[in-house]
Amino acid sequence: MANTASARKRIRQTARRTARNRARLSRMRSFIKKVEAAIAGGSVDAAQAALREAQPEMQRAAGKGVIHRNTVARKLSRLAAQVGKIAG
Repeated sequence: MANTASARKRIRQTARRTARNRARLSRMRSFIKKVEAAIAGGSVDAAQAALREAQPEMQRAAGKGVIHRNTVARKLSRLAAQVGKIAG
């Protein structure tokens, strides 16, 4: 357990930051799942719309440092390729 006031404050800050980051990561994953579900369903319009919605959310997570920017770039590239494949 923290003994100093500054250490106790740090614990509170870390807890708030962790909760915020978990929420951002969860939100990002939800958007990715929507894209993947649309791809699995074979709906081109739905998949493209879902990808357009997911992209800024993923880039925001990278900008906030929740996930590495190269990871986001890789995931977006793969999702776009899959959407392009069903689009024909």
